[in-house]
Amino acid sequence: MEFSQTAPIYQQIADRICENILSGRWKEGERIPSIRELAVDMEVNPNTVMRTYTYLQEQGVIQNQRGIGYFAADNAVAVTRELARTDFESRELPRIFRTMDLLGISADDIRVMYENWRKGEDR
Repeated sequence: MEFSQTAPIYQQIADRICENILSGRWKEGERIPSIRELAVDMEVNPNTVMRTYTYLQEQGVIQNQRGIGYFAADNAVAVTRELARTDFESRELPRIFRTMDLLGISADDIRVMYENWRKGEDR
């Protein structure tokens, strides 16, 4: 994984884990990689992954079953979707709205672009 300079690495790893849950790659109730496994896979310090897992546990996305490992929580999809939506609304939308204003793009323009994208015309 290539990390950007704009966000802490632990947060970028958390975002990737949430993406895996939302995409169905990691199912609710399913075991996820151990701290060490993920650290090796992502080529980061295990302490960084531990920080990520602690954060995701606090958010209710994953749970630790002592002696067995980490698992996606039973309601991980709903929790992850809400976290991602809140993050999108607070971080991404303001930037998008500023860009729209600068470029003179209206909400109607965006609607058309989105509909075309959904049809596969711009993918």
